[in-house]
Amino acid sequence: MSVILGQEQVGARSVEQTLRNIGPVVLLGPPGAGKGTQSKRITQHYRIPQVSTGDLLREHVKQGTPLGVQVRDLIARGELVSDHLVCDIVAWRLRETDAQRGFILDGFPRTAKQAVWLDSFLKFEFGDTGKWAAWLPIVVCIKVDYNKLLLRITGRRTCPTCGRIYNVHSQPPLVDEICDVDGSKLVTRDDDREEVIRERLDAYERQTKPVAEHYGRLGRVVEVNGDLPVDEVTASLIEAIDQGAHGAAGSS
Repeated sequence: MSVILGQEQVGARSVEQTLRNIGPVVLLGPPGAGKGTQSKRITQHYRIPQVSTGDLLREHVKQGTPLGVQVRDLIARGELVSDHLVCDIVAWRLRETDAQRGFILDGFPRTAKQAVWLDSFLKFEFGDTGKWAAWLPIVVCIKVDYNKLLLRITGRRTCPTCGRIYNVHSQPPLVDEICDVDGSKLVTRDDDREEVIRERLDAYERQTKPVAEHYGRLGRVVEVNGDLPVDEVTASLIEAIDQGAHGAAGSS
């Protein structure tokens, strides 16, 4: 049986293969590396949930949960959401039944402190169950050339009417700066401007390097070339996750 990701066939895999226990996966990559696209493909392939801290925070606020009320009040005061609160929300999500075979974390852990908390949580919750080959996560880093990232992000243009996204370098509209669908003039989002992007990339390096180093010392990091075509990146990610799911590091 073949499993299809998007419109491309990644490979022939049985239902038993894709539905086996995968365990925790952490996906790291700078803004513009394609984490969102690849996360969706991975969740479709393995049928495990994508756990995004940003989505979780918004959902708790929307539903008015006790955690959400705390987040809303912090945002209203212009304060940052604490590590403690973010970790509580992640713990709540990872205890859900759909995450028992495994999950992919997007946007967490962002700091070494969060990584240490995650290790302790996973060991306490799952370390003695024998459910996964390793309770420590397999950490996959999508590496993209810095200059290519700048082109990828600063070249983005968005239609303010239909939301369609273009890239003037790799996927331009038929008419320069005009949406193919409705003829609206395309816009550059403020957070896609070069000065903002450079700051975001620098912040990512500062925050994420300690996380990668933490898991690197534990032998749990795999790097994937994000400069490759999208389907090849997906195939590399799946190969890395498959190998990690069978590994024994951290299982004792």
